[in-house]
Amino acid sequence: MRPDFFESKLDLKKKNEKTTQLSDQKELSLQYPRHPSKPQLIPRDLVVLDKMSSRPSRHHTSHGGGSVTKQLDRKIENLVRDYYSKLSSNNSNNPKPIPNTNEAIDYVQAHDMGLKRLKRNQIEKSVTKAMELITIEVGGTAGENEGAEEFDSDFEAFNEAVDKDNNSANKRIVEMWSKNQASSRNTPAPETQIQPVDGDASQQLSKDAQTPARRKRERSSRTEPPVKKQKIDRAPPTSVSLKDIGGIEHILNDIHDLIDMPLNCATCYDHLGIQIPRGILLHGPPGCGKTMLANAIAAHHGVPFIPVSAPSIVSGMSGESEKKLREIFEEAVKLAPSIIFIDEIDAVMPKRDSAQREMEKRIVAQMLTCMDDLSLSKTGGNPVFVIGATNRPDSLDPALRRAGRFDREICLGVPDEVGREKILRVLSEKLKLSGDFDFKRLAKLTPGFVGADLSSLITAAGTFAIKRIYDDLKVRHQIGTAEQDEGVSILNGAMEIDGGPGLANGKPNPILEDAPNPFPPLSPEELEKLSITIDDFLTALPKVQPSSKREGFATVPDVTWQQIGALEAIRKQMQLAIVKPIAHPEIFEAVGITSPAGVLLYGPPGCGKTLLAKAVANESNANFISVKGPELLNKWVGESERAVRQVFMRARASQPCVIFFDELDALAGKREDATTEATSRVVNTLLTELDGLSDRKGVYVIAATNRPDMIDPAMLRPGRLDKALFVALPTAEERLDIMKKLTMKMPLHESIDLWKIADDSRCRNFSGADLSSLVREAANSAVEAFFPETAAEPQRIPSGPITVCPDNFEKAFGMVRPSVSEAERIRYMQINKKLLGY
Repeated sequence: MRPDFFESKLDLKKKNEKTTQLSDQKELSLQYPRHPSKPQLIPRDLVVLDKMSSRPSRHHTSHGGGSVTKQLDRKIENLVRDYYSKLSSNNSNNPKPIPNTNEAIDYVQAHDMGLKRLKRNQIEKSVTKAMELITIEVGGTAGENEGAEEFDSDFEAFNEAVDKDNNSANKRIVEMWSKNQASSRNTPAPETQIQPVDGDASQQLSKDAQTPARRKRERSSRTEPPVKKQKIDRAPPTSVSLKDIGGIEHILNDIHDLIDMPLNCATCYDHLGIQIPRGILLHGPPGCGKTMLANAIAAHHGVPFIPVSAPSIVSGMSGESEKKLREIFEEAVKLAPSIIFIDEIDAVMPKRDSAQREMEKRIVAQMLTCMDDLSLSKTGGNPVFVIGATNRPDSLDPALRRAGRFDREICLGVPDEVGREKILRVLSEKLKLSGDFDFKRLAKLTPGFVGADLSSLITAAGTFAIKRIYDDLKVRHQIGTAEQDEGVSILNGAMEIDGGPGLANGKPNPILEDAPNPFPPLSPEELEKLSITIDDFLTALPKVQPSSKREGFATVPDVTWQQIGALEAIRKQMQLAIVKPIAHPEIFEAVGITSPAGVLLYGPPGCGKTLLAKAVANESNANFISVKGPELLNKWVGESERAVRQVFMRARASQPCVIFFDELDALAGKREDATTEATSRVVNTLLTELDGLSDRKGVYVIAATNRPDMIDPAMLRPGRLDKALFVALPTAEERLDIMKKLTMKMPLHESIDLWKIADDSRCRNFSGADLSSLVREAANSAVEAFFPETAAEPQRIPSGPITVCPDNFEKAFGMVRPSVSEAERIRYMQINKKLLGY
């Protein structure tokens, strides 16, 4: 520690304050005269008032200890003053003695028992403060007389007196520090750098004191001016209109009521005191046209359009997300009438009960507040509409879906055959199609396709059409090859020369030869012949997977009634229960039949129950959802029930729709025989979905099982699966019909009698699956007999046609056994009688 430790910035500040304090201290010295040889202490209260008049003293600034610390400092200061007075009176030779810190602490603790209990370091801080204040007062009074005598004559001489007095006071403080250095205990070294005491130092101190603020101003002046926020164009879209969207005729009336009327008749709503609709929620599977519909609505009405991507609202700073949302609504109110479109709204506004972060709860609360402020009285009589789009409406907070916020919910489901045909016609308006293009056929072949899937199909078909025209040109423009020694070949306008990329070391390179040739430009005549045909669409169809298939929809199988033998009676019942209500719903509504029937197919395994459901789905041209019973079961509580609800929710969003439950007994067993509560909850969910408060209009249910006795009886009551159809083992005549369908494409020997095979006693309990296995084994036997037993030349294929002979069927009979025994057949007959009630 250096001797100039006390020459700190605080001392320099105090010296600068002397200039303003000296005149007032002069008046105080006149009021309280001093002895010529002894220093006279000015009363403490007056000194404090004197210092506070210009700037609060260090003694009276807050140190973080509150009033208790101030009282302690005041008490110790009074005791130190008493100690200094006694020390001055006892030492006549030195009227201004320098007190010792340790002695002063001992004096203070000896004269106050309360202070004696405190720690020495606590008292030492207060004693040091008091001694600094007394030292400044004593040094100042000595210089005041000299300064007062010269004050009236010359102000410069006064400044010199002040500097001289300050230096003398500093010398005394240094001397006092030297005496206390030996007895000080663990005095920490100062961390700040000490500046020399002179006039320039005081100026430098004041300059340094202003450095942080000055530095901040300099940084702000050096930085580039803030970039003005670019104004975003909120003009309505011009690239889309309602005419460009097909299959939305059923929702145009809702759009008219919710947006057209409030925009054109806002004064009528205000006059009648009716609140205008504020929000519309569009929901449906991905790719069904929610975003396109919102843009078309804004373009149709010509109002400002504010598109918002829900994830763009989220910010990392607390409160920024809510601020962004408020700014969006404030901008919409300024531009009113206007439309706010929030895409994927479920991403940032989920249910608050299941929200993972507090930020999501705050965003939902801010959204609720903003939507409540969209009344006509707060928007200047101009309506502001909010359109939200989501694939998961059930994930939204319920408070958003109540009346007054998102008033109406419009479902854009998977289009039916008629809707797909309209969408295809709209998408193909600018395409060059062949003259005999069949839209109805293509719409029938694309079940489960939404608008985005159909657009992708058109793109793929166009690609295949371009490939097709180039393949034709390659054949048409190929002019042959040149001589081998010249090594020149011309193909489609491309040339290859010896030593070029097509040859390596004078030999052909098969890898480079197989590389595709570049496509030459087409002439106007060739472009005129280019068009997309239905065959191009059929070629591209297997390459495009509908998005609804990922959502649980199955592609409608290509099984027709012509491929199913027998089962004529069941076919008529299925057509009456499923196919005809879908094809002609108005006829059934005319006779009061509005609720679709549920069909339960039961019987021995392999009798064609699943095949019947596939044929019905194909003939009805409806959307088809295939559910394997066990696939909905989940080990987590509530997940199985949620899976059942989602199946029916997807079906209601894609009316008309056929739901096929295969192996229903695994999903809806008897509740009294259930080993766990999970099975009962799944059955209860199925019952409520089949015939509960939810509307099942347009949703048809087909279930199949080979254990109807295990299904809960409540599933079979009227209104649910009320039509139970028994698919029994085929008779001899039905087996003959099935054999004819199975061998339709099989080369049979002319000596084969199918009736003889169908009427064989060994086929008594054969099901349709057993007959299919019999035919397949007979074909395998014929293929095995076609090849020679000893293959000396394994690559040689025998000449002549291959046919299936009676011997092949005899060999197949020895390999195939009926899957249903006689006892099981009798048991199924008894179950059928029990279900029929006799």
